[in-house]
Amino acid sequence: MPAVSIEHYENFPVASWLCPPHLRPAVVAIYHFARTADDLADEGSATTAERQAALRAYREDLRACFAGAVPSQRWADRVFAPLAQQIRRHALTPPLFEALLDAFEQDLVKTRYASRAELLHYCERSANPVGRLLLHLYGVESPQALRQSDAICSALQLINFWQDFSRDGPNGRCYVPQEDLDRHGLLAEAWVRCEDGPQARRLIAELCGWARQLMQSGAPLVHGLPGRAGWELRLVVQGGLRILERIEAMDHASLVHRPRLSALDAAPLLWRALRMRPAQQGAAA
Repeated sequence: MPAVSIEHYENFPVASWLCPPHLRPAVVAIYHFARTADDLADEGSATTAERQAALRAYREDLRACFAGAVPSQRWADRVFAPLAQQIRRHALTPPLFEALLDAFEQDLVKTRYASRAELLHYCERSANPVGRLLLHLYGVESPQALRQSDAICSALQLINFWQDFSRDGPNGRCYVPQEDLDRHGLLAEAWVRCEDGPQARRLIAELCGWARQLMQSGAPLVHGLPGRAGWELRLVVQGGLRILERIEAMDHASLVHRPRLSALDAAPLLWRALRMRPAQQGAAA
């Protein structure tokens, strides 16, 4: 499920020492697939049409990879050659990879969301597939585990949005649902200009509460994953909650200041991860 980044893809698990060694090649292969697609959609100076063309070509190579055909050489060495090995080894299937590409393509043309339901539908493609891919690697397939993974992944995606207001705004993107802006008498145009104020901060506080509740609803999954995977997920959950605390500590001024974690947060995160108990999941924070 999404977590602190390896390199700089915020919505991806850390292939850390906690990750089971036999799964690390698969985690890294999936990471490079997602990282490269994200770069095609968001990095550099290409036009929207050029980005769309690149993502279409990338999708064609993905489909060739799953079909056992030879993809183009453009991304073969870094992305599709190692991914093909893991597809065969772990019986991975196309839909979750295709969903991630759908989300990247959507970001090129959609910058506003009408409702929380619509935003969560985006999270179903931008974040939840990562968690479901990892559950597949861990051999965890129960409907309850999938629901909990989706809750954690969507919460982490939302937290990333609330953390990145000052970055997304200059790019014209507003991930705050219009229904929430309307309820607080705010305009999306002012939001992307990062205009801070009491009403904006009250809304950010509400949004943080929404993400926290979603995270806590999925937190019991940490006790349903085997071995190291469960411990890594504890840190993922606590890392997301810690970012929300950082936003609260700055009086919800994340329109103008970007909260971030540092090495000083490692000890509190580890302590909180150790203290997570099945009977206490409702108080995972």
